Amino acid sequence: MSSNRATFQRFHEAVNSGDAELIATTIDEVVAPDLIFHAPVPTELPGPQALKQVWAVLLRGFPDIRVEVEDVIAEGDRIVSRNTVTGTHQGEFRGLPPTGRSVTYNEIFIFRFAGGRIAEVWGVVDLLTQLRQLGAVPS
Repeated sequence: MSSNRATFQRFHEAVNSGDAELIATTIDEVVAPDLIFHAPVPTELPGPQALKQVWAVLLRGFPDIRVEVEDVIAEGDRIVSRNTVTGTHQGEFRGLPPTGRSVTYNEIFIFRFAGGRIAEVWGVVDLLTQLRQLGAVPS
C-alpha cells in the first residue's frame, strides 16, 4: 500500500508541475496501459492517452493550475483523493476564449492500483462551479 501512496504522490507532483511533458512521461510510467478511466472526458482516446489529453486541455486553459490535496484515504488497492483545484483562465477551454478569471472548484478521485500502477480511475469534478466562475453559465 505504501508503494501505491508513493505512486499517487509522484503523479500528483507531476500534475502540479505545469510541465506537459513531465505529466505525459509520468502518466506513461505510473498508469497501466489498459487504464479504465471513468470520467466524462471529451475524448475517444484510450485510458492513458485520455488522461494525457485531459491534462493538455487543462494546461492550455489554465497554465497555472494547482491541485491541492485536502484528504487522502488509502484502503486496500484504492486511494481516494479530495482536492481543491485553482487556476487562472488564460487560454481556450471548452470553447471559451480566455477570460482572465480565477477558478476554485472541488473534485474527488478514486484510483485503483494493480501491479504498482494506476489501473482504474473514477472522477467527480464540480464543473458547474468552474463554468459559473468562467461566466459560461449563469450563477
